[in-house]
Amino acid sequence: MEFGFCELSLAPVRLQPDDKSEMATQLLFGDLIVVLEKQDKWVRIRAIDDNYEGWIDQKQYLPISEEEFVATRNADAGYVKDLVEVVACKKRNQVIPVVMGSVLRGKKGHIFCMAGREYEFSGNLAAGNEAPDRSALIENALVYLNAPYFWGGKSPFGIDCSGFTQMVYRLSGIKLLRDAYQQASMGETVNLIHEAGPGDLLFFNNAEGQIVHCGIYLGNDKVIHASGKVRVDPVDHQGIYNPDKKGYTHSLRLIKKIL
Repeated sequence: MEFGFCELSLAPVRLQPDDKSEMATQLLFGDLIVVLEKQDKWVRIRAIDDNYEGWIDQKQYLPISEEEFVATRNADAGYVKDLVEVVACKKRNQVIPVVMGSVLRGKKGHIFCMAGREYEFSGNLAAGNEAPDRSALIENALVYLNAPYFWGGKSPFGIDCSGFTQMVYRLSGIKLLRDAYQQASMGETVNLIHEAGPGDLLFFNNAEGQIVHCGIYLGNDKVIHASGKVRVDPVDHQGIYNPDKKGYTHSLRLIKKIL
């Protein structure tokens, strides 16, 4: 078995081994992967945090030993809280941009030891081992406001609905699965929206009853979600009401309490 480390700010993960194939998700700096298969310039990988599988270009990950993989995976994690910052790899004389939600492990002051390398970072981190806090989760969600919607995206410069919920929860040290229907299988069901609390996940279905959208309940009948952009809209037992369109755009199907 082979292992890898994402040393780029973002790397696209595609459904098929082709540059023209749909991007299903992204790796962020610090993400660890297991290599499942190789095909020409492509490798099929599984991301460690959410077990999501897909294809990446072999030039866009750093192969590492099993020993380096285990040591990095077991080190305490912190998550970048700044919209964008940089890390410096002194050994290679490189400066690498990192976006909100990127992971840094093995903290020794401003130095982080990962994948057999040392990286220096002086920005703001959310500690992954602290007890989750609903108010902090909501604050992190609001930082993404007006980030453009981007299918498969997980950064403040392009993000989809489940990528948004996943990243916001990651900043609180909670690992969610990648897609909305997968996240809907997690946590404890809340029966009525007036029983929901800030930070609970809301899921919405299409006409066929499939869960296709999700957001985070803010309380006071408001939801923050990625639809065109990350935005705040009214929500009730029927679904999301879009004031711009003067109508309901998403039908509420399920509420889940994770915290």
